Amino acid sequence: MPSYQDALDLFHQWTVTDSLRRHGYAVEAAMGFYAEHFGEDVEAWRTAGLLHDIDYEKHQTLEEHPYVGVEMLREKGYSEDILEAIMGHANHTNTPRVSLLAKVLFAVDELAGFIMAVGYVRPTGLDGMSPKSVTKKLKDKQFAAAVSREDVRNGAADLEIELNQHIAHVISGMQRDATRLGFDSSDKG
Repeated sequence: MPSYQDALDLFHQWTVTDSLRRHGYAVEAAMGFYAEHFGEDVEAWRTAGLLHDIDYEKHQTLEEHPYVGVEMLREKGYSEDILEAIMGHANHTNTPRVSLLAKVLFAVDELAGFIMAVGYVRPTGLDGMSPKSVTKKLKDKQFAAAVSREDVRNGAADLEIELNQHIAHVISGMQRDATRLGFDSSDKG
């Protein structure tokens, strides 16, 4: 399987917008936290998070995403576990999420994007963020309206983790990479 550096280089070749790069980094960070939490392969899980939307900028239709990216990753030698998880993160593929890796990727994808949005409206970004501040915003249907609240809830339920605990885990993972995600912890607003 290609190295993490190979995955990062490929990600940068395919993903040029700051917003989608930050989303990839956020999901990667959350996946890293969960890999440690469950005693799994951190590099493989981070790679799955980083690459899950690799084709999205060029192939945004339901007919293309994530199929184009998965086929390209398969040709480059990525493991079937990672490819299956990437397929499973998109409901429209009807790919069952059987592995823990696939369940976690689905569970963190929408939530990581939502936490990024919450961080952008807080003077301290991710610093000091609690599950309470995230759940409060989840109730506001107009805030980050594109985020599927149902997917957020179902992701936690599939992991059999209480929603607030799941949110805390994702926040913790993302806080570790706050600077890479565009949050400068030295600037407290």
